[in-house]
Amino acid sequence: MTVIGVVGAGVMGVGVAQNLAQTGHDVVLVDTNEEILAAARSTIWRNARMSSLMGGPVLDPDDVLSRITTAVGAEAVAKADVVIENVTENWDIKRSVYETMDAVCGPDTIFIVNTSAIPITKVAAVTGRPDKVVGVHFMNPVPAKPACELIPGVHTTAETVERTRDLLAAMGKKAIDVKDACGFVSNRVLMLTVNEAAFLVHEGVATAESVDEVFRSCFGHPMGPLETADLIGVDTILYSVEVLYEHYADSKYRPCPLLKQMTDAGLHGRKSGRGFYTYAN
Repeated sequence: MTVIGVVGAGVMGVGVAQNLAQTGHDVVLVDTNEEILAAARSTIWRNARMSSLMGGPVLDPDDVLSRITTAVGAEAVAKADVVIENVTENWDIKRSVYETMDAVCGPDTIFIVNTSAIPITKVAAVTGRPDKVVGVHFMNPVPAKPACELIPGVHTTAETVERTRDLLAAMGKKAIDVKDACGFVSNRVLMLTVNEAAFLVHEGVATAESVDEVFRSCFGHPMGPLETADLIGVDTILYSVEVLYEHYADSKYRPCPLLKQMTDAGLHGRKSGRGFYTYAN
C-alpha cells in the first residue's frame, strides 16, 4: 500500500490523515473546497506539534504535513491503493461520494467506510466492488485511540479484511471484529446514552455539567456523555441517532429535540466553539 486516499477533511478525516502520515504513509486528503483543506492542514500541523503534550509521540509537524497532499474532489483519489471515506453521516452524501469513487478508482482499490452507524453492506451495494468494501469505525481523536471496530459487509472477502487489518496495525490500531449491524457495538450503546443525557437537559432534570459530573465522579468516566457529544459533534450525534431510528424503527432511538435545535442553531460542539459547553477556538 503506497498511497492512501482520505475523503473528507472534517474532524475524523483530519485525524485519519494525521495518523496515517505520522506512521509513514503517503496520503491524498480531499474535500469540496480549498478553504476546508487549508483549515485541515493547519489543524494537522497544530495537532502534530502538540502531540507529545497530549500523551502521544513526539512529532515533527512539518514532516507529518510533507506526507499529505490535498486536493479538491473525490476524483483525486483515483490512483490510491486504499481510500478511507470520512464524510458526514448522511446517506445521500455518502452514496454520491461512493458512486464517484467507484467510477474513478481502479478495480483493486479497497474502500474503507469510516462510519459510526451506516451498515457496510448498504454502502457496498452502490459500488461495483462490494467484495472490496469494509467498515472501520475509528474513534475520535483518531491518533490517540488505540483501537477501532472492523466491520466486513456481506460480500467483503477475507483478503480485504486482512489487508485492512494490516493497514490498521501499521497505524498502531487494534482491530476489534464486529458484525455488520447498524450502529455496530459502540454506537448502539453510546448514542443511546448521549441521546438520553440530552433528554435530561431538555426536560430540566439536570444541567449538562451535572449530568457529566455524575458519570465522571460516580462511574470514573474520563468524560461525561455531553462532553463526549461536543467532542464528536452534536450534529454528528444527531445524524447517527437518526440513522439508528430509521434503521431499527424502534422508539428508543427517537432523537432528542434539543439535539435537533442545537444542530439547526450551529451549536455543534468543539468544532463550532459552542455546544453543551462554550470553547475558546
